[in-house]
Amino acid sequence: MINNQASMIIQIANSNKKFDLEERTLKFGIEIINFAKTIEQTAITRPIISQLIRSGTSIGANYSEANECNSKKDFYHKINLAKKEAKETVYWLSVLENIANDKTRLRALKQEAHEFVLIFSRY
Repeated sequence: MINNQASMIIQIANSNKKFDLEERTLKFGIEIINFAKTIEQTAITRPIISQLIRSGTSIGANYSEANECNSKKDFYHKINLAKKEAKETVYWLSVLENIANDKTRLRALKQEAHEFVLIFSRY
């Protein structure tokens, strides 16, 4: 099952990404949660996993809110929050890089988060 999920993430990361960005960020949040479940929970990893889940799922939430904004100022504020959360997600994935068992999956998630940073930087 984990190999199936990893290949799905790799397909998403390598596809031409023609699907909706809201859907893409939602799928990413779900993959972050599923990835977090695979990491052994200890007193050290528990807060890191928690931070990863918060930042990884906030990307889509902020992007979704940006799409519902009534002003350009509010839109840009929410987009910048989404970019900030994507950067934070890259950071937490980098922290976990040395202890994660599934490096392929982690790298695919890290690449996807980095792509969100680039996408949201264009606004």
